[in-house]
Amino acid sequence: MCDATANPCVPALRRRRLLSATAFAALTPAWAAPPAPTAPHVSPDVALQQLLQGNARYVAGRPLPRNHAKGRAARAQGQRPMAAVLSCADSRVAPEILFDQGLGDLFVVRLAGNFVNDDALASMEYAVQFLQVPLLVVLGHSQCGAVAAAIQVVQDKAVLPGHLPGLAQAIQPAVESALRRQTGNLLATATVQNVRHNVARLATAAPILADRAATGATRTVGGVYDLATGAVTLV
Repeated sequence: MCDATANPCVPALRRRRLLSATAFAALTPAWAAPPAPTAPHVSPDVALQQLLQGNARYVAGRPLPRNHAKGRAARAQGQRPMAAVLSCADSRVAPEILFDQGLGDLFVVRLAGNFVNDDALASMEYAVQFLQVPLLVVLGHSQCGAVAAAIQVVQDKAVLPGHLPGLAQAIQPAVESALRRQTGNLLATATVQNVRHNVARLATAAPILADRAATGATRTVGGVYDLATGAVTLV
């Protein structure tokens, strides 16, 4: 025990604090200085073309042969993805597969309903600011359960359990926009509107994404993945 009067433990406490600070610094990610890029970047338009070509290969059942074990050592030195994809967390939606890309090619952010919350926005900002990603993609998909739940909340006043009301609230503007359009398939229309709404939010998110978009350094596009056909359609 320490003597409260003599305070013999103060030097020891100082040493422990110094060691703790040193350990914390060693474990803190170097956000401002990520590893050197492993490959040159392409333009936003070329990146989009490569994604669409990869999707065409996937739809045709002719993906490129890949050995994912190859190149691990090189990838450990840094990453240089050509696109950042905000997609749904649905287990049937895997951006690397449906765009026929390899490890390190895509920076993927996934959450049910593929909408932009603070965490998703920060992740996309990281991709642009530190990885110099030229293309941002918001990817919705057919038969999206998150969008369907939001429709039930808006139309039927459904009450969702847990934290799901927050998810429905984020998608609600897209549902209301779809209802105003009065089209036949409400779910399909709301899915498209949800993608467009979040494309607009990313493209105008100040200061990082909006500034890069204004200079043409980045481009934000939206698409919908058809679960049945495998095709991605830009919207």
